[in-house]
Amino acid sequence: MKTLHIDCTFGIAGDMLLAALVDLGADLDQIATALRRLPIDPFELGTRPVDRCGIRARLLTIDLDIADPHGHVHGSHHDDHSHRDHHDADHNHDHDHDHDHDHDEHEHEHEHVHGHHRAGDILTMIAAADLPNRARHRATALFTAIAEAEGRIHGIDPGEVHLHEVGAMDSIIDILGVCLALELLDIDRISASPVPVGHGIIDIAHGRFPIPAPATLELLKGVPLSDFDAPGELTTPTGAAFLGVLVERFGGLPAGRPLRIGYGAGNRDSAHPNVLRSVLFEAERSSTTAHDDEPRESIAVLECQLDDVTGEQLGHLMGLLLEAGALDVFYTPVTMKKSRPGTLITVLAPWPRAGAQERLLLLHTSTFGVRRHESSRRILDRRIEVVETEWGEVRVKIGSLDGRDIRVAPEYDDIHRLALENDHPLADVHARVLEAYALRGDSGSPALNP
Repeated sequence: MKTLHIDCTFGIAGDMLLAALVDLGADLDQIATALRRLPIDPFELGTRPVDRCGIRARLLTIDLDIADPHGHVHGSHHDDHSHRDHHDADHNHDHDHDHDHDHDEHEHEHEHVHGHHRAGDILTMIAAADLPNRARHRATALFTAIAEAEGRIHGIDPGEVHLHEVGAMDSIIDILGVCLALELLDIDRISASPVPVGHGIIDIAHGRFPIPAPATLELLKGVPLSDFDAPGELTTPTGAAFLGVLVERFGGLPAGRPLRIGYGAGNRDSAHPNVLRSVLFEAERSSTTAHDDEPRESIAVLECQLDDVTGEQLGHLMGLLLEAGALDVFYTPVTMKKSRPGTLITVLAPWPRAGAQERLLLLHTSTFGVRRHESSRRILDRRIEVVETEWGEVRVKIGSLDGRDIRVAPEYDDIHRLALENDHPLADVHARVLEAYALRGDSGSPALNP
């Protein structure tokens, strides 16, 4: 079993992590080849050696100013990521303008993902992409977390979020490139050090904001921050997403044998070493890790039981936990000591957010302690598609296993809205959506959720 430790003592950005993984041994040519199979704009990807306070590191370079096969030139060149903030921030703060997403056939005869993008479009692209299963799982989780964070900030549906802060083409390449690099290095588990955020003011698509950017802070919920401070943006939204989604343990170096070390550089030559260090460990397989080759993710299971809680309090607590990123919350009737009826509270959470979830349980219930243990789960590949019905559009979640669609479930919020607007029973709207999806005839014969 291989473990990656991300030493982000001086911060983290997507391009820094990808450069560090290449320095660690991931083949950049293989990564670029896999990325070019995706429907994204043409690019050139490379690294060059730099010195940061006496540390030799790799600096990632992405060139988008090249012509595509149809003769178009895409003018989004990042010369050594000169538009990026501090680390070559892996989102472009200077891109305040909107990009036109509605290209006609004379402009663009093939559908590419470029400019600022809808999260739903990116997730659909990933679901259909020729990627290793574990890389697809990780990329889907990352973009989903980013979309949900932006959605909470701006008060809109995550699928409709335009990823202004982390949606530029170079950021898509960074995120997918890191997922592919992790696969090439056969990384099973990821740990990281606490992370700093820096200080100052930055320009983002929605105006000037203090550091950390809104999306960065949202994605860092549950992630331990360090007390190292320096001017500028030390952690970007994409860097925060990697920590919040992929990292299972925060702290010092893990137990095991260090095998290789890689360094990724930010563009700015600062007073501190503007580098991210990655360390590859050979560690013993955890008992909670799958003993097969199927992709799994680690989650935290939190429990406590109460005998003095009301239904209103439980409803309030569930809302708090889900808003803070819990995967699921459920209550089970139990019999406690002295034959008292009670309630067992169970919370499933991403491992990096377990501490924040525990704190909510301790603050908002009468419990004196919360149990935590690590578990693993295997999930279906997921994507969102839109189905047209007689009442309007409805999003459906589609789950696939080994490349075959086996599950379809309409989004509750959409069918609830249509049921109210058209005075129809929810069950009827649900059934009509599944019928409309089946009539499309382009997705095989997946099992339909009742």
